[in-house]
Amino acid sequence: MGFYVNPGNSSFTRIAGPRYVDKTGLISLINERIGKENSLVCFSRPRRFGKTYAVKMLAAYYDCSCDSHALFDDKTIAQAKDYEKHLNQYNVICLDITGFTSDIKKRHGSFLEVPGMIEKAIWKDLVEAGYTPDKDDTLNDFILRCTDVKGGKPFIFIIDEWDAVIREAREDADAQTAYLNLLRGWFKNENFTPKAVAAAYMTGILPIKKDGSQSAISDFKEYTIIKPRTFGPYVGFTEEEVDRLCKKHHVDFETMKQWYDGYHFPNVGSVYNPNSVMATIENDDFDSYWAESSAAEPLMEYISKDYNGLTKTIAELVGGIAVKVNTTGFANDLTTFRGKDDVLTLLIHLGYLAYDADQKTVRIPNEEIRQEFQKTIREVKHEATLKRLQESEKLFMDTIQGHEEAVAAQIEKVHAEETAPMHYNKEDSLRSVIKLAYYSYRDHYIQIEELSAGEGFADIAYIPKADSDWPILLIELKWQESAESTIHQMLSRKYTYGLENDGRPVLLVGITYDKDAGAGKKKHRCKILEYGK
Repeated sequence: MGFYVNPGNSSFTRIAGPRYVDKTGLISLINERIGKENSLVCFSRPRRFGKTYAVKMLAAYYDCSCDSHALFDDKTIAQAKDYEKHLNQYNVICLDITGFTSDIKKRHGSFLEVPGMIEKAIWKDLVEAGYTPDKDDTLNDFILRCTDVKGGKPFIFIIDEWDAVIREAREDADAQTAYLNLLRGWFKNENFTPKAVAAAYMTGILPIKKDGSQSAISDFKEYTIIKPRTFGPYVGFTEEEVDRLCKKHHVDFETMKQWYDGYHFPNVGSVYNPNSVMATIENDDFDSYWAESSAAEPLMEYISKDYNGLTKTIAELVGGIAVKVNTTGFANDLTTFRGKDDVLTLLIHLGYLAYDADQKTVRIPNEEIRQEFQKTIREVKHEATLKRLQESEKLFMDTIQGHEEAVAAQIEKVHAEETAPMHYNKEDSLRSVIKLAYYSYRDHYIQIEELSAGEGFADIAYIPKADSDWPILLIELKWQESAESTIHQMLSRKYTYGLENDGRPVLLVGITYDKDAGAGKKKHRCKILEYGK
C-alpha cells in the first residue's frame, strides 16, 4: 500500500463506526459509469458537507491492495448487483490537493510547483509498489505500463479538493494553467484516458474552472450544489437520515431543522449540513459550527464588493427575502466577477446561500448561516450597509418604545426607496418592506411570516429568542385603511391567541397608507398597542 497509490482502507475503517451515516449508494453511481463515456465525475459542494468521507469510502471500495468486505457487506452498496464485480478490483490514485498546496504555503514556494510535486509523489508510490518504468517514461507512460503488465489493472482516480490550486493561487494564472494542464493530460488525452482511466471522481467547493465559456476539462460530467441531479442525496444528510439520528440520540428534530436545514433539491427534499448535525449530537448543543470549522472563505470579502445592487440584495437576504439570481456565466473561481449575480453564485457554492432551481432564487438557508451573516454585516465597511443596520436597530427601539410617528416615517422611507412603483401596492412587496425595515431582527428575534393566530394570519411576527426579554411584535402593513382599524382587525381576529401566556408583552403594530398618488397621499401612519392595556 502506498500513500497516494492504493492507499488501502484504513482511513475509511476509522470513520465507518456506529455513527457512520451510510452513503455507500454513491458507489453505485460511480460503478455504473466505469469504463463508459461518462466515467469522469466532478461532484462539488461546500466544505464540511462530507466530501472527504466520500473520498475515503471510494478509495477503500475500489483499492485492489486490500480486502474491504468487512467494511461494506452490511452497507447499502452490498445490495447492488455489481457489488462484487467492482469491489477491490482497481488500482487507485487518491490525491488530496490541499496537502500539496499546504506544503507550498508552509515553505513559501510557488504554486507552479504543484503539478511537479503531484507527479513525483505518484511516481514514487508506483516504484515502491513494484512497478518498473523505462528510462524515458513520462508519468503517463509509466501509468500505462502499469496497466499493461501481467495482472495489471486500470486506474480509478479519486481527487479531493481538486480546486485547491484555483482557490489558493487565485491571482496566479500561470499556476492555475499548469495545474489544469496536468488534469487535461490525465482526463482529456485520447492516448491515455481510455486505456488507463477506468473512472475518475473529483470533489471540491467550486465547479471546474472555465476556459472561456467552457469547462477547462470538458469531458467531466459536473454535479454541483446548484444542479446536483442524481447526486442530490449525497450532497449532505437527507431529512430521513437526520430524523433517524435525532430519534436515536434524543435530539429535537424541529430545532435541528431550524438550525441546519434549508438546502433543497428536486426529488430529494431537504438536505442538511452533515458536520453541524453530527457536532450538535456530539456536543448536545445547537450552535454555529460553521464558523468554528472554517467552513468557507470569509463572507466579508464577498458581501463587501462594490457591485450595483449588491448592498440592497444582502439587506433583502438578511431580512428573510428570497432574491432572483442568474447563475449562468460564473467563471468558477474566486476572482472573476461580472456583477452581483456572480457573487451570489459563489455564495451558493460556498454554502452561504441556498438555491431554488424552480424559482431561480437564493435565500439564507438556516439559523446557523443567518448568524454568520448577522455577525458579518456589522463589520462591513460599506456606509450604506452600516446605515441600514443603524436605521433598523433604531426602528426596533422606536417600535418597542411606542414612537409611532418615527416608525411610520421609517417604514415610509423604506417603502419609497426599495419598491418599484408598479409593485408599490402588492401584498408580497408590502411584506418585503417590513422585512427590509426590520432586517436586524436576528439579534433578538425569530421572524415568522403569516403566523397563524386566532382567526387570521399576522403578516410578520417577531418572536423573541429564548434568551431575549424583548416584547413579541405582530406587524401589519395595509393600504386604504386607518392604523386604528388595522389594530382593531388584529384584536377582533385574535392575532394574540396563544401568545398571551408567553410571559412577555405583545405589541400590535398597525401601519397604513393611502395608495393613491398625490401630495401627502402616500403618507404612512402607525398605531402601536400593547395587548391587554
